[in-house]
Amino acid sequence: MIPFLDLKGINAQYREELIQAATEVIDSGWYIQGSNVSAFEQEFADYCGTKHCVGVANGLDALILIFRAYKELGKLQDGDEVIVPANTYIASILAITENCLKPILIEPDEPTYNLSPGLIEKAITPQTKAILAVHLYGQLADMPAINAIAKKHDLLVIEDSAQAHGAQIEGRKAGSWGDASGFSFYPGKNLGALGDAGAVTTNDGELAQTIRALGNYGSHKKYENLYQGVNSRLDEMQAAFLRVKLRHLDEEIAQRRKVAAAYVNGLKDKSFILPTHDPHLDIENYEQHVWHLFVIRSKDRKKLQTYLSEHNVQTLIHYPIPPHKQGAYQAWSNMTFPITETIHKEVLSLPISPMLSYQEITKVINVINSF
Repeated sequence: MIPFLDLKGINAQYREELIQAATEVIDSGWYIQGSNVSAFEQEFADYCGTKHCVGVANGLDALILIFRAYKELGKLQDGDEVIVPANTYIASILAITENCLKPILIEPDEPTYNLSPGLIEKAITPQTKAILAVHLYGQLADMPAINAIAKKHDLLVIEDSAQAHGAQIEGRKAGSWGDASGFSFYPGKNLGALGDAGAVTTNDGELAQTIRALGNYGSHKKYENLYQGVNSRLDEMQAAFLRVKLRHLDEEIAQRRKVAAAYVNGLKDKSFILPTHDPHLDIENYEQHVWHLFVIRSKDRKKLQTYLSEHNVQTLIHYPIPPHKQGAYQAWSNMTFPITETIHKEVLSLPISPMLSYQEITKVINVINSF
């Protein structure tokens, strides 16, 4: 079976470095908020091109703490509206509702699956205070246009960069476009830990300080608590692992781009939709996309997925049920988003591991072309 993502193989490349990093943490005797966390925060901030990075326990916490910090700073309050794409993973929505804010779901730009700037403008009301731009599948949303809209209407811009580590527009990376950005380092991400981990990047020092305190029991100083905070801190061991893997991230992104280029050039079946990319650009050097996922759309998804499985190709569906059709948000069950609902019925994610061999890539292409 060609695996969807060979995590074991990815981490095996760095086995000795990871073992050395773990050994150093164990021998240090310092396991919470130590030198590896502070070093990773600086290294990741430098990588993203921001002044600050705050490590947290996971990607959902990163988004939750951003909204919570803005409430503590008086920039958001209960009931404020946050524009968000309807086709995102539910974590984006959970971060909004967890803070007693109101998600305003809008349809995505169908070719890119990301926020449509034109629809953002139409959704803005006097209660709108923020835009949550989700960089789905590894491709940046149209951040220049989104930032222009936000500036015009005095809105906060928050990036959900959980799938976009290293993605760029004109040399400016994910995590540096908005007022703040949440990252996940879940093991399957392009920059994945060996457990749960997350971070917030921002150029706002006051925001960073507030998030750091909120994630540490609301404490800015030991045994003094400014806020009713939570315990959400990046683990020292995971930070050590992330420091190792950050050094190799661009190499892995380059491999993902090679896989994506092979798929785009090799898949000939016209019955499904390939990911959108600029046909005038060399896809291997297309910096806007880091190919966290390679997602095709097929009206015969179930048959195609079964056919691929029968031919030993593993695929996944990201995501089968949109947030407004989840039991967690039953009050929204009567809402209709035709583009979003069509996307969720048709998307299929192909193997996109940087460990894929030429032979494996060729087999995936040949199997699909014979469907």
